[in-house]
Amino acid sequence: MNTTPPPHLSAALRRRAAAVADTITAALAAPWPVEFGDDFRPDSPRWRNQSLSKGAAGVAVLHGVRAQHGHGDMTAVHAWLTRATGDGLSAGDGAGLWFGAPALAFALHTAAPGHYRRALARLVLAVDDLIDTRLEAAAERMRAARRPSQYEFDLTRGLTGLGAHLLRRDPGSERLGRVLTYLVRLTRPVPADDAAGLRAPGWWTADLPARPLHDAAFADGHANLGTAHGITGPLALLSLAMRQGVTVDGHREAIDTICRHLDTWQQTSPAGPWWPERLTLDELKTGRCRPEGPARPSWCYGTPGIARAQQLATLALGDTARQHAAEDALAHCLADPRQLARITDPALCHGWAGVIATAWHAAADAATPRIAQHLNQILRHFLDHTHGLPHQAHPGLVEGSAGVALTLHTVATGTTGSWPTCLLIC
Repeated sequence: MNTTPPPHLSAALRRRAAAVADTITAALAAPWPVEFGDDFRPDSPRWRNQSLSKGAAGVAVLHGVRAQHGHGDMTAVHAWLTRATGDGLSAGDGAGLWFGAPALAFALHTAAPGHYRRALARLVLAVDDLIDTRLEAAAERMRAARRPSQYEFDLTRGLTGLGAHLLRRDPGSERLGRVLTYLVRLTRPVPADDAAGLRAPGWWTADLPARPLHDAAFADGHANLGTAHGITGPLALLSLAMRQGVTVDGHREAIDTICRHLDTWQQTSPAGPWWPERLTLDELKTGRCRPEGPARPSWCYGTPGIARAQQLATLALGDTARQHAAEDALAHCLADPRQLARITDPALCHGWAGVIATAWHAAADAATPRIAQHLNQILRHFLDHTHGLPHQAHPGLVEGSAGVALTLHTVATGTTGSWPTCLLIC
């Protein structure tokens, strides 16, 4: 996919972005020696090699996309893919779009199209088997009326991420249709509190947040509104599929259900609309969330990711009024220095790269120039935060310097490829 750069993007800033992208990419030219352990902990080399988010698979995507646009050749791609595939690949419970066999399939498909055909064919079979297993487990869980884990459906490890890969790899497949049908079913309400007869969203999970966030408040489960682990990821996938003409029964209604859920929990502030990251049972009962104000405006949980998913939904549904509202929310967020000051990370997931990548794609689709008018300021902040970045310490795509370089390459050249599929922003 090639995208025309949005208007108002400074040529001088684009040249600076290109230079920084070149510098970071040069620092990631070849894998460095590591000692292999026997485990797959997130801090182990074996785990990082096959991680799209933090490791070698993500670095291969950087080099591959740049090579396809005339910046470098396939030498670095092959070196990083060799590192990524040099140990046994995971296709177990932890595997998903960002890790294991699916991450490697995505990396091969994105970074080296036409290469590694035998390896890709084996990975396709492994990923298809994994999707079938996950769909069967989800169906059994639904029949038993149990709450889902967020990793059943999320973007990073769940069926949303696996479906995103299918939408790129094989959009006409029957398997993708089953993933979309599962997501439609996920939007149907379920009991949340038997004593009160309260109904909760179908994605109401019993998982505790990964970080200590007043754990007692989440003892009765929660609903996550973010893109990485919450319902905004399924909204983006359903919307992107509909825009490509790939639909299933109940598709439009499911998109509308999620959008109305986001409407219900949209908050107002002088800085514009915002959404809570998660909802507790007490908040569901009272219909009010804690008055904390806008959190960090990251892609993964904040207004940029939620607004972009809603914009994609409006483009799929042809809802002009909602499109203006979504774009207005993002524009207000980008104009608020207090929110922007909360971003201290340059990476895609939590930081500046995610903000600029999301805003860049949203501006390209926007009905008005309001989002595009903030791109110079955001890009300038982003570039300031890349100074002194420890490229080798954090090399991955979603949470590391490869993603920083690839985002800068995208805005500098006006070309993107299919790599933003791992964020579901286009």
